[in-house]
Amino acid sequence: MRKLLTAFVGSMALAAAPLALSAEATKELKMAYDADPVTLDIHEQLSGGMLQLSHMTFDPLIRWNKDLGFDARLAESWERIDDKTMRFKLREGVKFHSGNELTTKDVVFTYDRLKQSSDFKAIFAPFNGINVIDDYTFELVTAEPYPLLLNTATYIFPMDSEFYSGETENGQNKAAITKHGSSFASGNLSGTGPYIVTSRQQGVRMEFERFADYWDEASPGNVKKIVLTPIKENNTRVSALLSGGVDFIAPVPPTDLERIKRDEDTDLVAMSGTRIIMFHMNQDRVEAFKNPKVRQAVAYAINQEGIAAKIMKGFATPAAQMSPAGYSGHNESLQPRYDVKKAQELMKEAGYEDGFTITMMSPNNRYVNDDKIAQAAAAMLARINITVDLKTLPKAQYWPEFDARSGDMMLIGWHADTEDSANFFEFLTFCPNADTGAGQYNAGNYCNPEIDALVAKANVETDREKRAAMLQDVEKQLYDDAAFIPLHWQDLAWASKKNVKLEPILNVMNFPYLGDLVVE
Repeated sequence: MRKLLTAFVGSMALAAAPLALSAEATKELKMAYDADPVTLDIHEQLSGGMLQLSHMTFDPLIRWNKDLGFDARLAESWERIDDKTMRFKLREGVKFHSGNELTTKDVVFTYDRLKQSSDFKAIFAPFNGINVIDDYTFELVTAEPYPLLLNTATYIFPMDSEFYSGETENGQNKAAITKHGSSFASGNLSGTGPYIVTSRQQGVRMEFERFADYWDEASPGNVKKIVLTPIKENNTRVSALLSGGVDFIAPVPPTDLERIKRDEDTDLVAMSGTRIIMFHMNQDRVEAFKNPKVRQAVAYAINQEGIAAKIMKGFATPAAQMSPAGYSGHNESLQPRYDVKKAQELMKEAGYEDGFTITMMSPNNRYVNDDKIAQAAAAMLARINITVDLKTLPKAQYWPEFDARSGDMMLIGWHADTEDSANFFEFLTFCPNADTGAGQYNAGNYCNPEIDALVAKANVETDREKRAAMLQDVEKQLYDDAAFIPLHWQDLAWASKKNVKLEPILNVMNFPYLGDLVVE
């Protein structure tokens, strides 16, 4: 193994830096996001920010393309063996940042680790295991016929099994997943991806260098160094772009779209999004939320169209369900139901005409205008005598509170990274089950076993029309039961200097493929 240079933040090793860079990678990109990754362990948290980091520093077996089809990545080919088995062939000669070579043992290690992750285990619940054929061939096997096997394969970013195995000098298991804590994987990284992490100061700055031995020689990417600066404040982030302090920003706040369009030195790329922004109502914390009429009253009290128009400046699509148009479960019959009078009548029927007091929690730098959305919702609930004690927190502090279900109402955004409706339900409305990972992000503790069973039935239905009908029925039942409060699907926007060619690397999943970025 070639000699490695190791970068440190304090005493924390981050990644093995290569000795040389390809001649083609010569550009530097300064980018500003509203937040930086909260960890280097890609299995610690399932979120858009972590998937972005995964695509920068690791590679998946396959990845989504703009047409929502699949492109080969570390798996150069795949074929269906039977209705429960898909065989994959790995590329040969792929190197991890450590210098170790990718083989099927790394895929097995990664699969086993994903099955242990509280955030990912539910995704892999339909899987029965892996059959290893040889060092570069393996099969993914499901317990039942599963229509989303390839969708799920986009989550498998093979990890360096040798790098992450064994113990540290302090006796710490290198493979351990520690939620919101300090672990070997949360501070050390060895992937196959286009970039290594060379410097990291949480909440301040993160630096990436192009990996000299990156396997994808066909990639057009020519960026040698990326500097990521988290800038929570929207106006400050936009000003940094317009002043030349950074080259690329995301997200672009709705209030600044026209401002950026007017600047002749910048480009703006926008597209409709599929991330649902919503509230959960915690039935374990608030007795009233166990009453469907109270939940329906909250649903009628929230003005989704008003929030989309005034808070989001039209840069959002009001929602009455989780599934956006184009998803199999999208039910066209469901519409926002804002009606304050109806909400007040429901509160009276439920015996809560005089209202009650709740706590509400929201991040203030994770989703576009998240804190302003929460403030607006709190004001709307006052009209049905629900008094809200609102607390907003930075993303890094919010997620531990969310996992602890610390608020009576909590805001979350979710993009179904399988590009399928069932993913919403499995994580956000399934009866919570720590063993299986079901309902991992169900902060309302809502539970309807009959709905869960219908989703499970849909997940083994390979007839697309029958499956869609089942999932649309699920959306209708959740709507009638007011299981959660949908707000809107968040539109997407990125902005950059004109020499940064953003459009080819963007996608509706909202994790740009920065390894392929060209800067002129």
